Amino acid sequence: MQSTPMRRLDRVLRTIAPKDVCVTLIGESGSGKEILARRIHDLSHRRAGPFIPINCAAIPEALFESELFGHERGAFTGASERARGKIEVAHQGTLFLDEIAEMPPSAQAKLLRFLENRRFMRLGGNQKIQVDTRIICATLQPLEKEVAAGRFRGDVYYRIQGVTLRVPSLRERRADIGPLVQHMVAVSCSVHGTKPPRLGRAVMRTLQEYDWPGNVRELRNVVELLCLLREGRDARVRDLPEALQTSAVVSSNGPPSGGATEEIVVRLDQPLDDILHTVFRAALDIEAGNRSRAARRLGVSLRTVQRFVARGTVRG
Repeated sequence: MQSTPMRRLDRVLRTIAPKDVCVTLIGESGSGKEILARRIHDLSHRRAGPFIPINCAAIPEALFESELFGHERGAFTGASERARGKIEVAHQGTLFLDEIAEMPPSAQAKLLRFLENRRFMRLGGNQKIQVDTRIICATLQPLEKEVAAGRFRGDVYYRIQGVTLRVPSLRERRADIGPLVQHMVAVSCSVHGTKPPRLGRAVMRTLQEYDWPGNVRELRNVVELLCLLREGRDARVRDLPEALQTSAVVSSNGPPSGGATEEIVVRLDQPLDDILHTVFRAALDIEAGNRSRAARRLGVSLRTVQRFVARGTVRG
């Protein structure tokens, strides 16, 4: 990553990864907490072991203990055979507990006992099982607030506190957007067997300036959309989701003859003729009416500019 916040965070990850301490990652949804948890795993001596992620918010409370600790045959209706829980499956590896604040209180108590001696019992069992599993947690908000509100056990919080790291949102590290887009294009095209689209300056600038409330996850979805819609062709701003189209900047393809750099700003919720008029009129104004230079600025042919002027789209 190129951004200063992520370079700093990576230096910390490299320091703590070899140490078997609990790590809690705090950050917005989609900011890449699971990716960083996996990086900690890959940098540790456990890299050859399994990395097992669990989204605590996605598991029904009635099934949570069984999912985490496993169960014995007959432990409950439908338990026709013994099943290992994720803690056991992650032996000699890493268990990633995403959105740990959503863990049910009963499971929190059992997790505390495991953290104290690395032993647990399957649901419905009476035999203690010992495993060597590292725990990495993630949460959207600092757990202190959940503890103060009585929604999370204080003793569990203090036990998992270890090292707490804040993961910056994507809008806080815009320098990473370009490299992320390149990586995501390569991955998406490999998965779908498509040719990569060509992402011009207007599209990349739109991606850079958007605030990304869904963070890296949202960016990945947008890039995948472009890869599917514009296979091997030029991607356009209008191919982006509506949220990104509310404001777009069409940058110049080169400095004007006087050497200054200009930008033409349009709103993509306008009628197409109005957008074209704004763009072509601005380019002609910047170039003092010179159609050839306006065409070069817009990255279109002289014929295109002449055609729009002739039909009145550009009123001059």
